[in-house]
Amino acid sequence: MKRNIMFAAIAVLAGGAFVYTVCSGYISVHAQEPQKMPEVVMLGKDAKLGQIAFNHVKHNSGAYTITPGTPIACTTCHHTARPAAEIANNPPLKTAWPPDRTTTLTAALFEKDRAAAGVAACRDCHARDKEKPKLIDKIPEIKHEASAALITMTNMQAFHRTCAGCHAEVRKTTPASKGPIQTQCMMCHKKTKA
Repeated sequence: MKRNIMFAAIAVLAGGAFVYTVCSGYISVHAQEPQKMPEVVMLGKDAKLGQIAFNHVKHNSGAYTITPGTPIACTTCHHTARPAAEIANNPPLKTAWPPDRTTTLTAALFEKDRAAAGVAACRDCHARDKEKPKLIDKIPEIKHEASAALITMTNMQAFHRTCAGCHAEVRKTTPASKGPIQTQCMMCHKKTKA
C-alpha cells in the first residue's frame, strides 16, 4: 500500500513537472514572438463622408510610397514618436510623445516591444473640432504656409494635409499611380451600411 502511494506521488510530481516545463516553455516562446502591426487601421470613424480603411501594411512596406519600393518611415505619420531634440529640427512639429522619449519609432522597435515603442493614436493629439485631446492640453496649431493665419490641426486637418500631400507627391514621381488625390474623396472615404 505504501509502495502504491509512493509511486502515485512520484507520478503526480513527474506529471506536474512535465506540465510546468511544457507550459513555461510555451509561455516563454510566445512572449518573445514579434508584435504585429495592424494590417488595416480604420480612420475617420465619425467622418461625414464615411470612414477610411487605411492599409497600414501596404503604406509601410514600400508598396504605396513616394519612392517605389522604399518603405515610408514610421515617423512620417507617427511624427511624435521620436525624441524632442529631433522634432525641434522639423518645424512646424513641436511635440514628442511621451515627452521624455529617447527612441525613434521603427518597425523593429515596435516588433520588439509594442509598449516601449510608444505609438499614440492620431486622435490622442489631433482631436475632432471642439474636443480636447487625450495627451496634450489643446489641439495643435500651425501657421498657414502662405499667410499669417493659424490652422487648428484637428484630426480631419491632420489626415487631409498628411495624406493629400503625400498622394500629390506620389503622382509627381509615379504619374500612373492610382493613389487618390485631394479631389477624389470617395476613393478613401467609404460609407458604412446602416
